[in-house]
Amino acid sequence: MALLDNGVWSKRFFSGGWTDSALDHPVVEPATGDLLGMVGLATAEDVNRAAARAAEAQRDWAAASPQRRAAVLRRAGELFTEHAAEIEDWLVREAGSVRAKAGFEVGLALGECFECAALPTHPQGEVLTSEDARWSLSRRRPAGVVSVIAPFNFPLILGLRSVAPALALGNAVLLKPDPRTAVSGGVVIARVFEEAGLPPGVLHLLPGDASVGQAVVEAPEVRVVSFTGSTPVGRAIGEQAGRLLKRAHLELGGNNALVVLPGADVHKAASAGAFGSYLHQGQICMTTGRHIVHESLLEEYTAALAAKAEALPVGDPAREDVALGPLIDRRQLERVHAIVTESVAAGATVAAGGEVSGSGYRATVLSGLSTDMPAWREEIFGPVAPVLGFSTVEEAARIVNDCEYGLSVGILGDVGTAMKLADRIDSGKVHINEQTVSDEPNAPFGGVKASGTGSRFGGAAANIDAFTETQWVTVRPDIADYPF
Repeated sequence: MALLDNGVWSKRFFSGGWTDSALDHPVVEPATGDLLGMVGLATAEDVNRAAARAAEAQRDWAAASPQRRAAVLRRAGELFTEHAAEIEDWLVREAGSVRAKAGFEVGLALGECFECAALPTHPQGEVLTSEDARWSLSRRRPAGVVSVIAPFNFPLILGLRSVAPALALGNAVLLKPDPRTAVSGGVVIARVFEEAGLPPGVLHLLPGDASVGQAVVEAPEVRVVSFTGSTPVGRAIGEQAGRLLKRAHLELGGNNALVVLPGADVHKAASAGAFGSYLHQGQICMTTGRHIVHESLLEEYTAALAAKAEALPVGDPAREDVALGPLIDRRQLERVHAIVTESVAAGATVAAGGEVSGSGYRATVLSGLSTDMPAWREEIFGPVAPVLGFSTVEEAARIVNDCEYGLSVGILGDVGTAMKLADRIDSGKVHINEQTVSDEPNAPFGGVKASGTGSRFGGAAANIDAFTETQWVTVRPDIADYPF
């Protein structure tokens, strides 16, 4: 039987096994509008029952030996390898991914599982000094129940990068994927861990609307919330979690800058810029949203980038060899076109693209911008590359930092100059001689300012900090003497 056989998950959610749902949601192929299936939705009441069961199951899972937990994570990684083609097909059809992006995402998923398989045996404490005649220890313990809320754009990895380390460290997880990608961002993860031998009740798949999102934050058993998505929703979740005294890890939006320094290889820079702006139709928090180019290269770079854009075909990635697939839905498509149209009305020039193409949008280059235009100020989440010139490194730093977001920055050109510029930039990530889209399971990932609450995904230190609590323990050889 296929891992994602429709008969297993159709009109069901995963909570102590596959459970019939009272509500369901159509799984729609964005490129064609075809119906791929019906996924079961949870309710707030389902969440409350799942949270109680998760808290109960978590105690035994946390007590399982480190090698037992590591074995489940390793087996999950193997299953991603064995079922890669099937999972990639779902990412192509449900999420609108081009084939290369789908393969990259599955590769990240199996890497995440193998990386997290090392967490159960990682040192999780330290011996402290003490003025008293005792041992003083600090140890990390599982937080308990973790809620993971994931978006539609990289639905598999953006859910798994919290699910896998949370499970590896002995937590139970409530996973709420975006209903638009509930199979590739939810069913896949549930089925992989089910087949990998994760005990029942430790992982719950709970797709649903905003009431379900609220419930997975407010359930009293939940101690940590890991959210990836838009900044407005992240602010609301952060406020909600703060009121309830729960930790919230928020990975939010970005309007990321690519700086092209004087003397840079223009054709290589344009290739990097096109990749950064157009991968997955620009629907990535790390997408290159602002191209900041030295005035000596501005005209040549804009022309080279426009030529790259014009050569990129748009279409249905399940049936055609295309570079850009569909946007996730019509609402997002209309929003992208409205931002381009408003910017042109304000004086920007379309150097390439600027047109709807079926369910997708043509790779677009905008020039002649000012920094107050919507295409420059907003996170577009579409395949649009605004280009602006600069004259000095100081001016480039000012333009980069003049943004509410601070997730990722790429700098292309002379390394010495790039290093000096990097020291002036407020960003969670800086990539020299690379574009802005980059992620590895062992590297810390996160942003500053409106891009989130800092690095907390990737690498042992960040994951342990995110999904455990610190406990102080002291030990004496005998009962201490007290003056009472």
